[in-house]
Amino acid sequence: MFIVPEAVCPQLISMADAFDAVEAVFAAMARGDATNFPVIREAIGHEDALYGFKGGFDRAGMTLGLKAGGYWPHNLEKRTGLINHQSTVFLFDPDTGRVTAMVGGNYLTAARTAAASSVSIAHLARKDAKVLGMVGAGHQAGFQLRSAAKQRNFERVVAWNLHPEMLPKLAQAAAEVGLPFEAVGLDQLGAQADVIITITSSFAPILLLEHVKPGTHIACMGTDTKGKQEVAPELVAGATLFADEVAQAVSIGECQHAIAAGLIEASDITPVGAVVNGAHKGRTSAEEITLFDGTGVGLQDLAVSARIVETARARGLAIEVDV
Repeated sequence: MFIVPEAVCPQLISMADAFDAVEAVFAAMARGDATNFPVIREAIGHEDALYGFKGGFDRAGMTLGLKAGGYWPHNLEKRTGLINHQSTVFLFDPDTGRVTAMVGGNYLTAARTAAASSVSIAHLARKDAKVLGMVGAGHQAGFQLRSAAKQRNFERVVAWNLHPEMLPKLAQAAAEVGLPFEAVGLDQLGAQADVIITITSSFAPILLLEHVKPGTHIACMGTDTKGKQEVAPELVAGATLFADEVAQAVSIGECQHAIAAGLIEASDITPVGAVVNGAHKGRTSAEEITLFDGTGVGLQDLAVSARIVETARARGLAIEVDV
């Protein structure tokens, strides 16, 4: 098997490559060529951590595997540079079941999460979107901003975070892609932004229906656990809904709360891969609010990991061991 350490992963996958891998796997899912397995994600009763497994099989890409890991909310307090999200991806040979690779999963998780929201922006946001709104300023927010900036001709970024002292780092990411940055209140953010990305660990609604103007595209990227919530159920119900996977959206995604309140049904949600494939037209008007519920599916991790392993082998950066 091949081992690709976490430290070399940033050298091996570009944002563009991550976008292509995730877009392709969303399309395969919508065609029925790729299947995600049920998610296991539990509080372990230690360090307030959430730990779990996501996996699946992509018949089109012949990628089989799983990601193990989760969220340790106190890591940043323990050591500088120790991020809260920790994970590792394992790939297996679909023909024999033998393990073929182990890949550090922290960077690729951020890259594939950013790629997922960017796929939704590419296919659902208005073409004339000018202002990018960011709700959240944690580790993944910079990835989200940099990737999203490639999808439209944004002119500036407006942002809000529960802890405003974290916003300067996000401002730096905006500067890297040449966009002016402003910290604003939530009402100002919603009034100005044409695209909004939420990337928090919230368990209570932050963004409300009255915050958002008509025509906005919202990518909800922080909700991946039962009980987590970033936007109000009324906002979900007032939008045209898309998801990476409908089953996860209604059980652990942003849509879980609108479902529980009886405001929507699972049939109201369209897999974003159907838009990629052309089976669904996506946005139908300039006034429509579209919302992408990105829960994070195992197939995203596997697709990006497979590309990382391929590149690592070609560059001599993969460590081969006998198992």
